[in-house]
Amino acid sequence: MYKMLVINPGSTSTKIAVFENEKEIFLKVLRHSSEETARFESIGDQYEFRKKVIEETLINEGFKLKDFSAIVSRGGLLRPLKSGTYAVNEKMVGDLKIGVQGQHASNLGGLIASKIADETGVEAYIVDPVVVDELEEIARFTGVLEINRKSLFHALNQKAVARLVAKDMGKSYEDVNLIVAHLGGGITVGAHKRGKVVDVNNGLLGDGPFSPERAGTVPSGELIKMCFYGGMSIEEIKSKLAGKAGLRAYLGTNDGREVNKMIDSGNEYAALVYEAMAYNVAKEIGSCAVVLEGDVDAIILTGGLAYDEKFIQWIQRRIQFLAKIIVIPGEEEMKALAEGGLRVLRGQEKVKEYA
Repeated sequence: MYKMLVINPGSTSTKIAVFENEKEIFLKVLRHSSEETARFESIGDQYEFRKKVIEETLINEGFKLKDFSAIVSRGGLLRPLKSGTYAVNEKMVGDLKIGVQGQHASNLGGLIASKIADETGVEAYIVDPVVVDELEEIARFTGVLEINRKSLFHALNQKAVARLVAKDMGKSYEDVNLIVAHLGGGITVGAHKRGKVVDVNNGLLGDGPFSPERAGTVPSGELIKMCFYGGMSIEEIKSKLAGKAGLRAYLGTNDGREVNKMIDSGNEYAALVYEAMAYNVAKEIGSCAVVLEGDVDAIILTGGLAYDEKFIQWIQRRIQFLAKIIVIPGEEEMKALAEGGLRVLRGQEKVKEYA
């Protein structure tokens, strides 16, 4: 039996779980108040603080760190890489520390896993980080010579639910074509072609639908005017596009539940904005159907917003002619991390090296 510690850092919390093989035996979300995190200059500086909280929680729950077979963590903003399970090595730790593609809470995962692994002598892995890049070359072109499209998306959850649906179909992930829409604080829609995500929108600071707090695709001419004539710094523009955009910009909240309260109280503008977000998701799904040349086995709607029946119905109404629609609310990230580590421990998959 393999016992694994799974770590998934978010901006204001760290989710930890203990698995015995495929079975989750412990799960806890460690909340970090703004007062606790405010004393750190950057997210990267929080890693010792978060590591200590994790270790204290596990000890209090009766777990011994040396008893784990592996530490499996969410990956961060590394260099583009192929899908799979990667051993945390010195090169990876260095890139996570400097934020080679930017600073993000997910960068903390590999750093914490590496430190615990060093102290206990166990293996440390990451699985399907957000930088998984399987784009077909034709999907990289933008029309601007100096700019290529990047693959930054919810790879972990998208891959997990895609494998789950393929299994329910009695097929392998490599034998099906799927469209997966992860609907959360960020929204990414991927075209999964025979086991590879050959096209997907950049959900961090790129393109695609607007989301509860991100802008998605923005008319370039108007954005240029804002950058050069709006009196805003680069960091202010970034913050405006990722963090203060989407529902937050239009309605003052990034919480779909609050938006639904507005709609229920008769706020027609809130209803229009919320449906516009669904409309944009449906358009992105339609574009993925074109990528797959209409050969789509199923469309999967997942993430936190998939719990919202109103929002999902707006999307379904526009895409139901394309393929069978499967709704899997929430995310399967902790289970996906554990299963990625387990495949390596069992010898079913070869661990990859980050270089």
